[in-house]
Amino acid sequence: MQLIVGVDGSDYGLRALGESIERAQQLGGDVTVALYSDGQTALDEIESLVSEELSAYDIDVDVIWLEEEPGSQLIELAEREGYDQIVLPGGQRSPLGKINLSNTIEFVLLNAQTTVTLVR
Repeated sequence: MQLIVGVDGSDYGLRALGESIERAQQLGGDVTVALYSDGQTALDEIESLVSEELSAYDIDVDVIWLEEEPGSQLIELAEREGYDQIVLPGGQRSPLGKINLSNTIEFVLLNAQTTVTLVR
């Protein structure tokens, strides 16, 4: 199983990364981490957070940066490289209980041909 995990610097993004690595280790799969900015955190800061998270696991992962249009880049990469699944942080609930999704996550959910999993 090949997973590509989108990490945006949020706590949800790091949780999605940790759960994906654990799943990949159980199934003998490969993980690629795709870093993209949530608009509030710089990519180098996100990479530092991801490196810290990865140090807790004994796994080799590829890390790539998505700078512009991360949603379309994630979809294109997943289709071109044959990833089995895209894993993304799942958004937050509004005071009324609705899930608020970023533009990137919404774009991937609506357009990906690959299975998409949201981790909250």
